[in-house]
Amino acid sequence: MASSSLPQAGVALEIEGRRLHGDLSVPEGASGLVVFAHGSGSSRQSPRNRQVAAYLNDRRLATLLFDLLTEDEAADRRRVFDVQLLAERLEAVTAWTRDDSALNELPVGYFGASTGAAAALIAAADEPDVVRAVVSRGGRPDLATDRLPEVRAPTLLIVGGADVEVLRLNQRALESITAPAALEVVPGATHLFEEPGALERVAELSAAWFTRYLT
Repeated sequence: MASSSLPQAGVALEIEGRRLHGDLSVPEGASGLVVFAHGSGSSRQSPRNRQVAAYLNDRRLATLLFDLLTEDEAADRRRVFDVQLLAERLEAVTAWTRDDSALNELPVGYFGASTGAAAALIAAADEPDVVRAVVSRGGRPDLATDRLPEVRAPTLLIVGGADVEVLRLNQRALESITAPAALEVVPGATHLFEEPGALERVAELSAAWFTRYLT
């Protein structure tokens, strides 16, 4: 996947007494801002999410890859799967972007992976006037089942065809989302989309969705 790498600005926020860090990339003429919610065991350093973010940057979409947990918290499996906590942190990060003069006019979308997708959907349900689109990569929307009917943002679920259990969970979740929604299956891909061309397809689908709903 050919993509350039924009200069990144490091940002840090104090949330609930914890200092959390992120990387912000804003291409010239950006038409939207995509905030990433990482999955279990991942962080803003995720090579997969960075690859997708670079692809979005090339298509004039700003990206913010943010650690919603501190390193100590990320080592606690209970915190990793506390999607309500992750959603609250994501909402705090989003509120900061609305207060920043360089970002506050950019429509906001969420890109969530694994448990981060559940957090993104909960946050989207909490902030229907702010969040304009959601993309889930190999996500666990079942962890946000009770909130799915409240999501108003158009939602794209991307799942690997060989990720059988997660695919089943996403198919069931799709039935509960009342907003415009779609399920895209990447043939032969497993949970981390490590197969040749799989992550490129994720990036293409994500860029098309965000371009459609954020610009």
